[in-house]
This record gives sequence, structure tokens and C-alpha cells, in this order.
Amino acid sequence: MKTRLSHFAVATALATGVALSAATPAKTLVVAQSIADAVSFDPAEGFELTTVQSFNSIYQRLVESNPAKMTELQGALGASWKVGADGSSLVFKLKPGAAFTSGNPVRPEDVMFSLSRAVKLKKGPAFILGELGWTPENVDSFLKKVDDGSVSLSWPQKVGPGFALSILTAPVASIVDQKEAMGHEAAGDLGNGWLKTHSAGTGSFFIKTFQPNEALVLEANPKAPGGTPWLASVILKNVADPVTRRLLVEQGDADIARDLGSDQITALEGKPGLKVLSNPSAQQWYLAIDTTSKTNPALGNPAVWEAIRWMVDYDGIANNLLKGQVQVHQSFLPVGFPGVLMDKPYRQDLAKAKAILDKAGIKDLKVTLDIINQPPFLDMAQSLQASFAKAGVKLEILPSVGSQFYSRIRSHGHELAIAFWIPDYFDPHSNASAFAMNKDDGSKTIAWRNGWEIPELTAKTEAAVQEKDPTKRLKLYADLQREVQRKSPIVLMFQSKDQVVLRSAVKGYVQGLNADQVYYARVSK
Repeated sequence: MKTRLSHFAVATALATGVALSAATPAKTLVVAQSIADAVSFDPAEGFELTTVQSFNSIYQRLVESNPAKMTELQGALGASWKVGADGSSLVFKLKPGAAFTSGNPVRPEDVMFSLSRAVKLKKGPAFILGELGWTPENVDSFLKKVDDGSVSLSWPQKVGPGFALSILTAPVASIVDQKEAMGHEAAGDLGNGWLKTHSAGTGSFFIKTFQPNEALVLEANPKAPGGTPWLASVILKNVADPVTRRLLVEQGDADIARDLGSDQITALEGKPGLKVLSNPSAQQWYLAIDTTSKTNPALGNPAVWEAIRWMVDYDGIANNLLKGQVQVHQSFLPVGFPGVLMDKPYRQDLAKAKAILDKAGIKDLKVTLDIINQPPFLDMAQSLQASFAKAGVKLEILPSVGSQFYSRIRSHGHELAIAFWIPDYFDPHSNASAFAMNKDDGSKTIAWRNGWEIPELTAKTEAAVQEKDPTKRLKLYADLQREVQRKSPIVLMFQSKDQVVLRSAVKGYVQGLNADQVYYARVSK
């Protein structure tokens, strides 16, 4: 029989490193991971991995991915919808009887408030809704109440309803309880300050307690429109050290452990009482080459981009170094997305790389490589350093903390960098707009960060998102992927596999391609 421990006891024991006196409580799921990145649990602002992974538990959107088949959309708070005759509007019938954790019913006004609020707050993820042409000045004119159970959404951008539905699955489109949020408004913030650490949604859980850098405690929502979850609570415990995370799940003091190194995963595979889930992730790894580098003008030469493509030991890193935590993938759409290009034209060929540089007259090339000072960046960097040296290129590794790293690559401060990208919503444009667009509108896309001037490719990307014929649209994305794959200063290398370790008693845990597709609603143990 398991000893029942309070939330505080579990969190305190894990925080202090003191072993729990027994297995975790029967209806409490303890997840050991890092939550140090969490800044805000307001869906209009939260854009960190921890918060994005939590939004499906505490909020719902009008539509969502089907947890049983992630590529399909299904109604959530939108019980059904109808496309307008103009192809640029949708009318949603709301789920009858749906209520927020406060007990307030879900109304058309809440939908309108939530979408308008996210656009007007202009926080990090607001640009996603901006893909529909919504701005702080015009958004309210495109959101209309039809009746007490229906709401109409329209948009000025030349995109079809399928794309609009994909946008509405993003966490930033979560429906917030207007009365609850505005009851905590301060200085016109639309409740943002309060919602950073609280929730006002219709998810299976609500935020009971959040202690930054310590723990997030979610409690079951008995009013959840999708049904009351089996678990009484979920505790996401901040455990900074991967070795400690491994020990906690191995000993039974945690039910799930995330973000373990490849060696730790290998050590746990096949151990009694444990199981390792290896799920495809939409996370893409790439090398970024700043073509505008003032310290290294040679990086503006396409011959260098081409040579680097042949220097990477793709198979060695994926299979031997990271031991299956990534798979070789050389196009900007991840496997599992519609329109993905599966071609892998590049392999390590150091002689070819050296010949390309020689033909271009590039000798004694020295390059700095920016990375984040944590695995798997350093492992990848050391492999690249060894490979580059064999091709006659000296690579200097510059490790830094994440904030410093992102500051450098967002301000053209790098020469070469290892980076990753995660889609914001389940549509090809989410990645195409990052890798194949560079507009002078303040959008600091990956192409922009690396100084890649591509007006023609940008126009093709805009045409692809506006194409309403599904077959033609996917063909356009295949063409875009080939151009980026072969001609850009972006060397696409890998797609991640998200490996999670669970105690064998844990059942019903679901995780999908996108970072937000983490589901605790049907977990039991």
C-alpha cells in the first residue's frame, strides 16, 4: 500500500534531495524535469518549453489536434464549425454546457476576448495570430457574436480556412475566462500579471501552486468539459541535474523523467519497473551561418555553405554519439508534417568539402561556433570540430548560457551556431515562414538572423500559404524545402526524438510531435 503524501511533502522532498519515504501517491503524478525556463503561464505570453507543454492541461482552444491521431483536427470548445461562403470566415458553435474552473460558462464573449486580448497584448506568440492579418487596431472588427452559443471569426489575410484552423490550435489561441481574468486586471494589463502564475481555463487541470524554479502543481478540474481526469494532481518538479532526474525515476520517487542524456537513457532501458518512450519530435536541428559576419566575410560565400554540408558526420552524430535521440533529417518540415520532403542528399564527404573550398580559393578558414553550454550541443560541437579539422577548417567552440546565445544569434553576433527550431502550430507555414522568408517587417526569422536576402523565395512562401488547393500547396512546400536544403546558409541536420522515462505503472500518457502536444488528461497509475 502506498503512503499518501501532500503536494508540499513531495515538492519539498524533491527540492531538498531527500528521498521520499515511499512511492508517489496513487493519484499524484510526479514529473522530474527542468522548469527553470518558465516565465509565464498566460497563453497570450508563455512561449517557453515548460509553459507550452502545460497549456493543453490547463486550457482548451476552439479546435485541437486529436491526441489519438495528431495530424487530425477535432473540436474542443468549438463543438462544430462552418466555413463562410467567402472562404475567409468560420462560424463556431460552442460546446453546450462548457464551463471554466471558476464555474463561469464559456460564452462567445470569452472567445472574442481571448483572441483580441492575445493580439493586443503583443507578447511573444502574438505574431502567430498575426498570420491571419489581425492587428491590435483591426482584430475586434473580425470577431463577432452570432448568438449566445455561436461566434464568427473572419480574417483579412489571403489564407484559406484550413490554415486558419491550424492557427487556432496554437496555445496563444487558448480560451480564457474573461470575467476571471478581468477580475484580476491591474493597470490595463488584461489580467496578464495574475495569469503569469494562475490559470483561468477549461482544461483537465488548473494551476494550484507555482513556485518558480521549484515546482508547478496542477490540480484536477472536476468541471472539465472533456471529463474529470483520473489523477488528482500533477507535479512538475524542477530538478536541474539530469543525473538526479534519472535516480528519482529509477527509485520510484518520480513517475516520469524528461530530458535525460543518451547514456542515462541507455542505462535505464530494460530495467524492471521502467519503460522508455521514444516519440518523434518536431524539433529541428540546424547549423546557422551568418552571411553578414563582419569578423569572417568568407561566410558570405555560398561555396562555404556547400562545403559545410559535406563536413557534417550526420550518421555518426545521430547513431553513435546521440544514440538515437535524433534522426538524420535534411529538410525544414519535420517528419509527420504534411508536405515533408524526405530527401537526404548530403552525407559526410570531407574530400568533396575540401575540393569545394579549394575551387573557391578559400584557404586556412577559421570559424567560431556558438552553442548553448548543455547537452547535446557540446557533443555535436566536438564532432563538428573534429570533422571540420579534417577538411582543413579550424573550428573554435564558444559555449554560453541560453540567454547569451540567443542574444548573439538574434543580433548577427555569431559566425556559425548550432540551433534548433520547434513549430508554433501544425501547418507547413510555421516552418516555411522561419526558414524561407526574410521580410523587412521586424520579423526576425531564421533567414533574417543569418542575413540571407531572399525576396523571390519570400514571395514563393507567401504564395504557398495563400494557395487554397491542398495538393498544389504541398507541391509548393516541397519546392521551398529543396531550395533551402541546397542553396541556403542553413544546414539542416537532424530531427529530435523525445525520449521520456516512465514508471511501468503509468498508463495513458500521450505526447505528440509539437511541443504543446503533451496530455495528462487520461493518465492513470
